[in-house]
Amino acid sequence: MIDPARLAAALREFRAAIGADNVFDDDADRIAYSDHFAPDETRHRPGAALAPATVDDVQAVLRIANRHGVPLWPISRGKNFGYGGAAPVVKGSVVLDLSRMKRIEVDAENGTVLVEPGVGFFDLYDYLQAHKIPLWLSVPGNSWGSVAGNALDRGVGYTSYGDHAARICGLEVVLPDGALVRTGMGAMAGSPTWQLYRGGFGPGWDAMFCQSNFGVVTKLGLWLMPEPETVAGIDFEFDQPDDLGWAVDTLAPLRRAGIIQQAPSMGNWLRSAAVMTRREHWTSDPAPMNDAVISAIRKQFNIGWWSVQVRFYGPAELTEASMAILARAFDKKPVLAMKPVRWKQGDPPEGSPFSGVPVSFPLANANWHGGRGGHIGYSPVLPPRGDLAMAQFRRTHALYEKFAMDYHASFAMGERSLTNVNQVLFDRDNPAMMQRVDQMFRALVADAHAHGYGEYRTHIEYMDLVAGTYDFNGGALRHLNQKVKDALDPGGILAPGKSGIWPARWREHGA
Repeated sequence: MIDPARLAAALREFRAAIGADNVFDDDADRIAYSDHFAPDETRHRPGAALAPATVDDVQAVLRIANRHGVPLWPISRGKNFGYGGAAPVVKGSVVLDLSRMKRIEVDAENGTVLVEPGVGFFDLYDYLQAHKIPLWLSVPGNSWGSVAGNALDRGVGYTSYGDHAARICGLEVVLPDGALVRTGMGAMAGSPTWQLYRGGFGPGWDAMFCQSNFGVVTKLGLWLMPEPETVAGIDFEFDQPDDLGWAVDTLAPLRRAGIIQQAPSMGNWLRSAAVMTRREHWTSDPAPMNDAVISAIRKQFNIGWWSVQVRFYGPAELTEASMAILARAFDKKPVLAMKPVRWKQGDPPEGSPFSGVPVSFPLANANWHGGRGGHIGYSPVLPPRGDLAMAQFRRTHALYEKFAMDYHASFAMGERSLTNVNQVLFDRDNPAMMQRVDQMFRALVADAHAHGYGEYRTHIEYMDLVAGTYDFNGGALRHLNQKVKDALDPGGILAPGKSGIWPARWREHGA
């Protein structure tokens, strides 16, 4: 419970430090920073929000929060819908909204950028276009969020630079006590290699600030892809649910060998359909859609039961040769459709996430059920084998059926892993459905845990649940995280409960 007197005193100091116009604490403000996909927005409603503009502001805010024992919840832009949006784990926390911090520094020659947390994908794309800088972004499917925030949450994109966390090179971080540090080569004053060499000297801390509550990242270095000479690839459609297995076994060796360098994502029919239509157009039956309805939707939009898009980037000799290898791998296999795709410099913009262009239309899938729509994701990671993918599909599909939900999933091919992204689409105005969503999520976690599969990120409501599945040696990783947390944040003021990491002061509140 947040002490109202402590909060009131802190808010007075926050106003003095960063300006009264940048402190938000009325009811409308608290609602604005809540989780708009939650069945009950009040469960994680903040007590107030602050919008600092500079690193000095952030340092001042953290020192004030420490003096008054008021917990802060940092956000970059608060657009991580499906995972909690801007809302904190601990109800009543003060949201530290970094969206006013929007500086961009690009090293065009070396293909790097240094961004502040408020820089969105559209902001950075517009900057590159306006300055005619021949660098491409990697963007997530819904690109309205923060470049830094997405990388720190291990988000993924569509190009060969799609593992965003792996492209981080150098951070500036305000620690919970207000101290300022730079990681990697940035630890040397004036280093020209801060965004060029990850290692630095001694322990590497960039990854320690991903999905953690150990500090507030105020600048993030990121490698960008030089604009390629060409893009080539193939769009595949598959007719049957069981095609998933052999398709995974066909793609995995090419990914492992480095021939495919992006992370192809094989999605089912609903991933495409949910952004183009609504459920009520096809059926009024609340039960999961039957094969006849699914077939009608697939025919209308000319899509397979599964689809996947593979792209290659670089000189024409390289992309054409790679595409020929890909086509040969699928030769004589029961592919429903194969569509070659080509782009070269000088052509009109290709205009999709595969060419680094941010988009927001995928958020339309929240309208699938009508009402006040929303979604939540569960994404366990498994070995990249077709038989395991099929087993995972059959078990999770059965859970969708059990809880009367429409199956919406994809399998994203990492270099040595396969991530099964399950999206559960719902209508928040349907109380019975919302109760099933919670039960289904917990069932998904239990099923994956039973097979040794862990989720790579999760909604704020389930952070303790998912952290608890990482249970080797009595939860040794959680204990390590807590030790680091207590050392860096003895006051327990920074994002208590983030990723299941609770400081000593709050530990009884969490798991």
